[in-house]
Parts: sequence; C-alpha cells; structure tokens
Amino acid sequence: MQRFSLVQLVRNALAHHEKWPAYWRSPEPKRAYDAVIVGGGGHGLATAYYLARNHGITNVAVLEKGWIGGGNTGRNTTIIRSNYLWDESAHLYEHSLKLWEGLSADLNINVMLSQRGVLNLAHNLGDVREGVRRVQANRLNGIDAEWLSPQDVQAFCPIVDIGEGRRHPVLGATLQRRGGVARHDAVAWGYARAADALGVDIIQNCEVTGIDVLAGRVVGLRTTRGAIMARKVGLVTAGHSSVLAAMAGFRLPVQSHPLQALVSEPIKPVLDCVVMSNAVHVYVSQSDKGELVMGAGIDAFNSYAQRGSFHVIEHQMGALLELFPIFSRLRMMRTWAGIVDVCPDASPIIGRTPVGGLYLNCGWGTGGFKATPGSGWVFAHTIANDAPHPLNAPFALDRFTSGALIDEHGAAAVAH
Repeated sequence: MQRFSLVQLVRNALAHHEKWPAYWRSPEPKRAYDAVIVGGGGHGLATAYYLARNHGITNVAVLEKGWIGGGNTGRNTTIIRSNYLWDESAHLYEHSLKLWEGLSADLNINVMLSQRGVLNLAHNLGDVREGVRRVQANRLNGIDAEWLSPQDVQAFCPIVDIGEGRRHPVLGATLQRRGGVARHDAVAWGYARAADALGVDIIQNCEVTGIDVLAGRVVGLRTTRGAIMARKVGLVTAGHSSVLAAMAGFRLPVQSHPLQALVSEPIKPVLDCVVMSNAVHVYVSQSDKGELVMGAGIDAFNSYAQRGSFHVIEHQMGALLELFPIFSRLRMMRTWAGIVDVCPDASPIIGRTPVGGLYLNCGWGTGGFKATPGSGWVFAHTIANDAPHPLNAPFALDRFTSGALIDEHGAAAVAH
C-alpha cells in the first residue's frame, strides 16, 4: 500500500479541493498528525506509546470521547494470563504477559502486577479433557501450565469446596502460576504519562463524529472539538468499533454486548489466587483493598448501554456460592458493566482495513485487558509499517472471507 507524507496529504487535499466538505475548505487552520489513535483506553494509549518509543513516530494524537481510562479499561476483570489453546492466540498473549512482567519498570509506575496464579476449574469430563489438552498445547508453545487433581486444587486454594455431591463438582483444574491480576487504571495512566513524555498529544472529551475518506484513503477526522488532518488513523474503540467503521464506509463482523462484574464489601485476605470456571462462566479474585472482584460471561443481548441484566449476574453468583460457601454472607458493594466487541470466532481483529491508512484493533471480547501491552506493541508496528507484525498477521479482517478463523470460543477456559 502506498505511503503518504503529510505534504502529499495536503497536496492531495488541494487537488480535490472542490470535493471536500465546506468545513474543510474554510481558511481556519487545522492540525495535521502523522497518526491519530481513536480511543484513550489501555490499547489505544499503549499503541501511541509504542509508536513513539519503538518507531520514533511522536507526531501522534490520542482522541478520547470521555476521560482517560474511563471506558472498559476501568471496568475490566484485571486478570492477566496467556494460557490460550490455539497457537496464534497463545503466542500473542504470551508476548503480552512477558511485557506485563517488565511493565512497571518500563513505564516507571507501579501497575500492581500480582502473579498469584490463575486456576481454571473442571466440573465435568469435557472440562477435564479440554483442560489437559490445553495444558499440553501450552507446554508445546513454551508457556507454563499444570494440571491439578482435586486435592491439588484444594491445597493451592483451600477455600474451594471440592466435596462430593456438589452441583458443580471439582474434578481438577489447570494452573498458570505466572498469571494473576494488575491494576487497570494504573496501566492506563502509566501508558498515558509515558506517551505524553515522548510528545504524544492526548485529547480528552473529544468524540469523533466523522471519518473523511478521499480517493480510497483516510485524510482526516471530524470531532466535537474540530477537524483534524491525519496521514494514518488507528481505531481502538472497544464496544463501538462497528460505529466507527460505518463512518469510514465498511462493515465489521462484530457484535456489542454488555459484560458485567461486581465487587463485595472489603474483607480480610482470604483468596490469594484467581479462580475461574468455564462450565459456570464465573471468576473471582481479591483486590488489594479486600474486595472480592467477581463477574461472569457476556450478556447474550446486544447493547451499547454500560449496564446489564441483573438475572445474568445473579445466576453466576449462585454458582459461585456453590464453589465458595464461605462467601454466602457477603454483601455486594457495587456492580457495573462494560461494552465489548465480540467476533464470531472470539478472537480479535488487528490490522488494515479496506480504507488506505485506516487500521483497526477490535473484537477482543472479554480478553482485552490481559492483551493490553502486546496489542499496543503489534498494532503500533502495523500502523508504522503499513504491514502486520508476525504476531497479529493471523488476526487480519480478511480471515472472515478466507475462512482462516481462530476459534477460541470455549477453547481457552472462561474467556476473561
């Protein structure tokens, strides 16, 4: 794909002057950027940071319609892991986990990474077979993974009920000891601060209202704070990617769903690992403040509202209490929902679009937070070189026409 300099962009604009909307033809000066990242969440900020640090592209703007870290980044599970089944996913998430392990030093901020271990429980024969298969696949990819017996599960997490006759009997579990949790807002502000120090402009309260395409290439953006010229644009707007794609004139194979979570009242330390269950689709960990962070899978209905149906989370909490009877007397302190993009194969889209100079990073479903550093790393490479990094090459948009799908639905334990 042809590369355009800012000078060429302006010359191209002048050559098609009469085709431009009236506000572009006005004499008012407009800022021009080498790259604009739409979306000021973890992935967008990480992309801007790695564009500046890894590729020397500092004439970059990050546009956020609200405030930094106020979207899904501030509403996520906080879980970090890389124990995915398929090679393509495992390599990308493992790269991300390795970046997580040095992120506090890299950004000079404590992201509160706690590698306390992630358990994925098995409750039936299908779970056991899937878990053992995934452990072996992880090991072949050089990723740490173990299979635990029920007794090993209780030794690692004593408060899990492995007794017989339970509605959800524990038949074993996979364990990734390097997995754990991180502080979501610290990650967002760490990347924001580091990108700002390298010269990136971070513009809050700036919603994109239109994407201008001329001769098959993106040339600028319309926003609530004025027009911006851009040589390249990266869309990283979890939950609203299809809306932005429509502005550029193409459709995406994604759906938007609410993803619910809640926290309990603070209690003394009682759970020092992350416990997840695919069969009941629930997870639980304990934050540094003492709250139990709990959640479920996505709500089945489509919505852009940051709330969910209470009966969905209620069902998951009923299952959770079967596994942890000691939580039954706790009170819920607050609940919330984020909006996630979900692809048909439950894997992200990272790469070029049908519009020249326009790039897309979306479709992470419930797996976005743990991929934050790796996602930003490969997306920055894709934007800088107009070609995918080897790690994100399999996640191109054209896989939905070629049939080269990466189907992680139900293949990698609970999807968080």
